[in-house]
Amino acid sequence: MAADGNLLVVGPSWVGDMIMAQSLFMALKAQHPEASIDVLAPEWSLPILQRMPQVRQGWVLPLKHGEVGFAKRWHLGRQLAKQGYAQAIVLPGSLKSALVPWFAGIPKRTGFVGEMRYGLLNDWRRLDKKALPMTVQRFVALAGAQPLAGPLPESLRPKLKADAANAAHLLEKLGLKTDKPVVAFMPGAEYGPAKQWPAAHFAQLAKDLCASGAQVWILGSAKDRAVGEAIVANETSVSTAPVMNLCGLTELGDCVDLLSLCSAAVSNDSGLMHVAAALDLPMVALYGSSNPEHTPPLSANAKVFYMGLPCSPCFERQCPLGHTHCLVHIQPQSVFERLMPLLIGGHGKTIGQTLETRALKNGKSGVEKDGS
Repeated sequence: MAADGNLLVVGPSWVGDMIMAQSLFMALKAQHPEASIDVLAPEWSLPILQRMPQVRQGWVLPLKHGEVGFAKRWHLGRQLAKQGYAQAIVLPGSLKSALVPWFAGIPKRTGFVGEMRYGLLNDWRRLDKKALPMTVQRFVALAGAQPLAGPLPESLRPKLKADAANAAHLLEKLGLKTDKPVVAFMPGAEYGPAKQWPAAHFAQLAKDLCASGAQVWILGSAKDRAVGEAIVANETSVSTAPVMNLCGLTELGDCVDLLSLCSAAVSNDSGLMHVAAALDLPMVALYGSSNPEHTPPLSANAKVFYMGLPCSPCFERQCPLGHTHCLVHIQPQSVFERLMPLLIGGHGKTIGQTLETRALKNGKSGVEKDGS
């Protein structure tokens, strides 16, 4: 490495992938504790990077998703050349993503071969998808460490640092209270509806949770506002335990800070699911068209609900069969039963007591923990 040993990582374009990239940053810091790590990434990702202690700063890639922007990349590369980076690690597999480090003249440019990037990368690797089935394994492999086999070690699990001051500000700004345990719902999925649990199922789960002494915050972007309203419209207990639709009222960094105040979460396979996992929030993650073996929530506190139907995973944005049975057949009661053990104790004490009372009335001894 060069004298200063600083590193540039060209980051991914999806929220979940950016969260998983923190495992790479952790691996790099373990190997090069004196090195500074900067990340070249879309502007939306800056609040996420600011909550990763391993990252010194983020550089904005001023391009739309999919835009080549050859001239913009050249100018950015010449700007970054002044930083004297010793190595660049390119996470996306596209040819264009390797251009900026090449224009910057960074001596060592690491990445998987991808779209015929010989020359643009001079430290290229061939990706063995069978040996590295998980996205996070592929990212960490680029640190030059021994390839991961099996579960991600605790030392490399993403861990975001929430902004407590901003969380307090948001409570006041949005009129939120934490007098009752909060369960966060993340009903959106940027990739497409084949990854979205039905709004009616979310609504029924909200009703059951409110009856058990909880409240629900629905988090997401402005695109998720409509599904949030559908959940609120179908939930009948709002007078006693509010279901708050916060979709579109917060930025991505705000969602991180609000999730840090929650007791648990229920989420589709989405970027916010990975955010919740990086906060070690107890969670039930719902998978339909995607594969939890490829991009699982990287937290021991997360339970995955996946039907594993013969047609799954299809990785399509829309269900090719038109029925989305992989998600429709996940019943709210089943999710409720998997969520409850995560809430008993700690911040979920109120829920646990309420649930125990209900169980005794029904002649049961309590809630059985899910063993899957």
